[in-house]
Amino acid sequence: MDATTKIVTIPRRRAGREAAQAPPVDAALRRRLSPAQREEEIVREAVRFFAEFGFEGQTRELAKRLGITQPLLYRYFPTKDALVERVYQEVFLRRWNPFWEDTVRDARRPLRDRLVAFYGDYADVILTYEWIRLFMFAGLKGLDFNTRYLELLRERIFAPIVEQLRLELGRPPLRERPVSSLEIEAIWSLHASIFYLGVRKFIYNMPTGNVLDIVTMKVNLFLDGAPAVIGR
Repeated sequence: MDATTKIVTIPRRRAGREAAQAPPVDAALRRRLSPAQREEEIVREAVRFFAEFGFEGQTRELAKRLGITQPLLYRYFPTKDALVERVYQEVFLRRWNPFWEDTVRDARRPLRDRLVAFYGDYADVILTYEWIRLFMFAGLKGLDFNTRYLELLRERIFAPIVEQLRLELGRPPLRERPVSSLEIEAIWSLHASIFYLGVRKFIYNMPTGNVLDIVTMKVNLFLDGAPAVIGR
């Protein structure tokens, strides 16, 4: 599955609510949108809408926010499921940066530096109002967003981190011994702690400190403890 980078600025929770209250653009202006522009506008607003209300939000309300009719919305996305899938592609896959995988594997740099670089950049992408809330709502709704995205993480990030850790600790390479469940759990202890910064901010509405400082601290805790578990 190919993914391209798309780093965008996402409004915080307050900004999301303000967007919900914004009056629709004049209909005459909307008639001048090309099909590609209108589709992009629908997707952009759908991302904001579902991040605010969850995937139980109704397409007729989304159409109202867009200032268009529901039949017109369905001309671009025949079903709500099709629109939801496009939201997944837009938020989770288009913002995936393939360079992250190269960063983790670049053995010319110390592993500690690589993990700080990766998680610092990754945090900039995922610690947003829309990314965090959509991921949480998808899990609550039982959508397969989470499963697909976590499989992507496991394959392209978690396994390479385990591989690099084994190299640093003098353990057998993956070609000789597959990744163990405990090794994946060890990576989760780091990854989930960074994701939780977004939960604190956009779900619990609690402040967080300097993200890069926190990422550096968590990477140091992880690497300093890894020899006691993965190094066995």
